Parts: sequence; structure tokens; C-alpha cells
Amino acid sequence: MSYRKFNYKRTRSELGIVEENAIFFTDIAAIQPTDVLLKALRRAGMIALFSEKARSEGIVLPILLEIHELNTEKFSVYSGAVLNADDSRQLNGECDFILSSGRQSFEIETPLFCLIEAEDNDIEKNIPQCIAQMEGARIYNEKEGKFLEVIFGCVTKGTEWQFLKLEGKTCFIDKKRYYINDLPALLGVLQKIIDTQTAQVL
Repeated sequence: MSYRKFNYKRTRSELGIVEENAIFFTDIAAIQPTDVLLKALRRAGMIALFSEKARSEGIVLPILLEIHELNTEKFSVYSGAVLNADDSRQLNGECDFILSSGRQSFEIETPLFCLIEAEDNDIEKNIPQCIAQMEGARIYNEKEGKFLEVIFGCVTKGTEWQFLKLEGKTCFIDKKRYYINDLPALLGVLQKIIDTQTAQVL
């Protein structure tokens, strides 16, 4: 669980990564959710989703699977996968979700996007953990001879999604947050990220 040990002080001093607010997307094409997704979210809304695990299973995974259904050849979804990038810098441990290029397999190919469930429903507190995982994904890719200019990330409470973008040693934090009460916009953002990221590995 080393990624979880990172805070803002460590991401700045040890990883050399600084944060900056930015506007990410201005040309998002909304995607209408399927009845399957709407039904899954309605069912999730009928139970108390207090824990990270419950939100992950009830909200986050159905949304990710919806996007995966639209892009089955482009990326794969890994839940609870271990991403060991650099043990000496504690860039290792389990990730809530990783989206990787290529078809689903037993091994992560090229991590493109790291998603973290916000502990204690606190998005800001969990941003450094996501930054560390994005840096881990960058290093992992470079070790495999794949040099992606951008790694995306997200911290979510399930109902609220904060997107991040790592470029060099700057982590850009989207000025806009997305919510499941506007699913077409949220799905559109996820599709935009998939299009952007998979284009880097072609």
C-alpha cells in the first residue's frame, strides 16, 4: 500500500511533482448511458454505499464497464491490480482501478489511467495518492520502452469525479468536476481520455 503513504509534501519533495489547476476539456461529446448502466446505478442507489468497496462495486465499476463496452479493443480494466514501478521510491502497491491499453489479460500492458476511490469521501486528501500512481504508471511504461507524454488519473467518491493529468513534473487538476447526475458528460470525458491515451500507444 505504498502509494497510499504519499501526501502533497512527499509528491513535491520526493517525486518533484507540482500541482496546477487547468481546464481540461472544452469539446466533450456527450454519451447517453445505456439502460443497463442506468438500471445498475438505480439498484446501487437502493442500498447504503458508505464504504469505498461498496461505491466501487455499485457505482464506479458499472461506469467503467460502460465505457469498456464501447471500446473493447482499445483498453482493459483492472481492479485491485498491483502496479510495482519503483520499490526504492515506494512507487508500488495495489491500485483501485487501472485502465491499460490492449485486451484484457493476466498482466497490465500499458497503464493509461489510474482511478482511486476517495477515502473518507475526501477527494483533495487522496489526490497525492493518485499523483503517485500516475508517476508509477509513467515509470512502469518507460521500463517497458513506452514513453507516454500524458498519464491521466481520477479521484472519485462515486457520485463526484475529479480528473488529473500528469505531464512531465506537473500534475494538472481539472477545474471542473463531473457528477453522475450528468452521466452523458461524465461518460463523454472518459471517452475523450480513452481516445487521447490510446492514440499515444498506436
